[in-house]
Amino acid sequence: MIPAWVWPLLAAPFAGSFLGVLITRLPLGQPVVLSRSACPQCGTRLGAAELVPVVSFLALRGRCRHCGHRIDWFHPAVELAAVAVAAWAGWAETDPAWLWIACGLGWTLLALGWIDLDSFLLPDVLTLPLLLAGLVVTVMLQPEALADHCLAAALGYLSFAGIALAYRRLRGREGLGGGDARLIAAAGAWCGLEALPWIVFASAALGLLAVLGLALTGRAVTSRTRIPFGTCIALAFWVVWLY
Repeated sequence: MIPAWVWPLLAAPFAGSFLGVLITRLPLGQPVVLSRSACPQCGTRLGAAELVPVVSFLALRGRCRHCGHRIDWFHPAVELAAVAVAAWAGWAETDPAWLWIACGLGWTLLALGWIDLDSFLLPDVLTLPLLLAGLVVTVMLQPEALADHCLAAALGYLSFAGIALAYRRLRGREGLGGGDARLIAAAGAWCGLEALPWIVFASAALGLLAVLGLALTGRAVTSRTRIPFGTCIALAFWVVWLY
């Protein structure tokens, strides 16, 4: 009998390939589903043989088959990251239903974290369905906890939105984006009220580590230095939900 964790692991590279499309196109407002993949240099549309996750990149030696332009390492990196998420979920979860849910959550958070890291955006097209999915999963698997998770989502959003408003009034500029508030609301919907403070604390700790990392690399850190806090929330959210 094939172990349950094998199937998500096999699906992960293909999920990662789709995540790469989301990460590159959503911040630019480009179509995700209706537009075919093409070489960014010569514009040639890519065939199925050129879109096999990781394998095509290795077979083509990292270059476009048509023009020889170097393929960005971003694509296999996202695919391998999706495999890592599936492996982590398989190690932490044994129930097949929970395993697929864990992978779906992890892959969505991977996309959100990567987008925020690149462009300081958390698209509503991902955060809002993620919030709704958290409540749906709660109804399916823990219906008695629905009120708790709804309250956690509301408190998460209102607390972050309040902090953002206060910062804007005091400093005259944005300090916390609306996407961060929606993502922490999604975390509340998935994890519940008891877990919410842990997610906030872990996110803040990761943000401080990011600032420390910038300082250690010699970059000037000021009150205007931007930190992809959504990436910190995504990682904290994932770890707290798993454990």
